[in-house]
Amino acid sequence: MPVGCGKRKLRRGSYQTLTWPGTAAREMRRSTALRTSSTPSMVGTDGFSKVSPLWGTIKRIPEGFLKSDTESVDTSVGVFALSLSGIAAALALTLVVAGYPLGDLWAVAALSCTALIAERGKIKLNSTATASISLFPTLIAAVLFGPLAAMVVSTASMLSGLPRPYVRWLTYTSGRAIGAGLAGLFAYKLCGNPHDVDVSDIAMGTVGAVLIAQTFDVAFGALLFRLRGHGNPVALLRALWPLLIAALPLYAPVVGLLVFGYRAVSPWTLPLFLAPALAAQRSFLMYQDQRRLAEDLSAANLHLERANLRFASGLVAWLDARDQYTAGHSAAVAIYARDIAGRLGLDEREQQLVHLCGLVHDIGKVGLQPSLLEKPGALTLDERRQMEEHSVIGERILAKVDDYAEIAKIVRHHHERVDGQGYPDGLVGSEIPLLARIICVADAYNAMTSDRPYRDAMPSQVARLRLAQAVESQFDTMVVAAFEAILAGSSEDYRCGIRMDFKLELEESTPLQAASAA
Repeated sequence: MPVGCGKRKLRRGSYQTLTWPGTAAREMRRSTALRTSSTPSMVGTDGFSKVSPLWGTIKRIPEGFLKSDTESVDTSVGVFALSLSGIAAALALTLVVAGYPLGDLWAVAALSCTALIAERGKIKLNSTATASISLFPTLIAAVLFGPLAAMVVSTASMLSGLPRPYVRWLTYTSGRAIGAGLAGLFAYKLCGNPHDVDVSDIAMGTVGAVLIAQTFDVAFGALLFRLRGHGNPVALLRALWPLLIAALPLYAPVVGLLVFGYRAVSPWTLPLFLAPALAAQRSFLMYQDQRRLAEDLSAANLHLERANLRFASGLVAWLDARDQYTAGHSAAVAIYARDIAGRLGLDEREQQLVHLCGLVHDIGKVGLQPSLLEKPGALTLDERRQMEEHSVIGERILAKVDDYAEIAKIVRHHHERVDGQGYPDGLVGSEIPLLARIICVADAYNAMTSDRPYRDAMPSQVARLRLAQAVESQFDTMVVAAFEAILAGSSEDYRCGIRMDFKLELEESTPLQAASAA
């Protein structure tokens, strides 16, 4: 007589918190820096010797970029921001003294308003990057009117950022103004004459202005990246280099055409472009807001579904405390059902759904008497009728949980037979949901190969033979064939349901919202 598939209790190994190899060294350097920062020394803030006092001061600048308005700012941070703004102011004053014109005041004002509106409606690409068309008005001002107009438009675009910490705002505004001034200075030398409509001059001035503005912007960003202590700016430059190359064909043709149209055709060519561009940016921003709302709603639904899953698992855990067989049986049924669904070619969501159904298919047993679950002998007719109520009780429990209506239906019908002799509704063949037919086969097989209070476990070969004999009467032929193919290529532990842990399966169970997204 072959040996049956008796259950064996196996515990998973314990975990311990690991400390990364460099953690202790970093903590030692940090404590060393704290001890030495209050005394005059040539030791830098990172614990290394022979660091100049100037570099030690600069390394404190990043802290200021992270402070809020209500926090005090390190003096060195303020000095850095004021120095940068002083350079921008000195550049503007030098341009005024040198006689560079501001250009058409109405056009500059219109470009400034456009840049401000564009910057206020900028699109958030990810947690650190945003996009807007505010650079277009700045470049147009640089090529049309020169460096002073470019600095005015650039500064106007940054007025939308005034709520941010003032030191950060002053730093970024000054940096942008300097870059715009340099770009405008180059363009003015080539095509500064307002009556110049030479295509080659406008093209060269535009290309040069775009390259200078973008190169300065990338270099300035790399400098701030280094000052913030994010690492080596060379890596950032490598990542941004393709964007710098792409900026030329993106900006130069549009800016060049608008400048040519302004000078050769009419100043009204600018609104003909800028108004639709702002409208397009606004439309995309509204779309992004809608998408963000949809993502927030999806996240809330996912959180609710996880809460529902914890609720269901809590009931099964409570049932396991009464009936040691239930939780281990549920884990095995969940694994078998998911594998059968995969073998049948069902999609990821249906595989996760049937896995979850397997975990909670016997949840209705919480409404039964413990003596009924643990009875060592055969059940009487009345006791059998009581036992058959567990699928209906399970449906009632799960139907009260949000988004579990489909699961409740499958749990209700997992004891139906294809010949119509099952319970509770006597459904026939395809009237039974496919996932319920899968649960039925997995449930019956694991019940046969497990030790029960009234009998020992059957050998896997005998249980598989019983499944084959009951096709077209109790079980679906297609489901049994798929399960037999799985068992034929599996290990003996798998066939006997060994090493199947309910808690582990619960942790690995993917909520249906996430499965649908995948």
